[in-house]
Amino acid sequence: MNIRLRPSSMARVVAVCGMPGSGKGELADVLSENNIPVLSMGDMVRAEVTRLELKESPGIFGEIAAQLRAQHGEDVLAVRLADAVDSHLKSHPIVLIEGMRGTAERVVFEQRWREHFFSLAVVASPDTRFTRIQNRGRSEDGDRLAFEIRDTRERGWGLEEIIAESDFLIDNNVNLETFRTSCHTWLKSFKNQE
Repeated sequence: MNIRLRPSSMARVVAVCGMPGSGKGELADVLSENNIPVLSMGDMVRAEVTRLELKESPGIFGEIAAQLRAQHGEDVLAVRLADAVDSHLKSHPIVLIEGMRGTAERVVFEQRWREHFFSLAVVASPDTRFTRIQNRGRSEDGDRLAFEIRDTRERGWGLEEIIAESDFLIDNNVNLETFRTSCHTWLKSFKNQE
């Protein structure tokens, strides 16, 4: 097992998890605005769809994510992302991984960064999440059936478990301004932790 210690005595890795449409991207935006590097696991799947020259549709991103996991293991995205995180840790005290979705991914991160790894869940009700998904207009989003299929698939990877067991939780059953304030408040508190 390849175990790497954090490059700096203050460096920490935070992985944000949450069901689709919960607000992970908004939290990532807040941290990015505060000069914290953000690496997106979802962007890795989007890049694979582009590489394969597939037509973007609500189902294709989930299919490709499932194929990657089936072919290379449930932890494939985490393993592929870890070196990039380490690279950012050399010059940043905090790095955010946006979109941790399963227990296998969490295991990779916990083994890699041990006590310097933290998880943060963003939660919102299904109706709130579906409304947001309809409004954001991403190519991977679809109708209510596609939304429910996606939720079921991600639950199968252990997403509900990692949400329930997260180190921190931010409720996003609120308006955007209130949520962003909560994100700033959490970040300030996290920065002040030793």
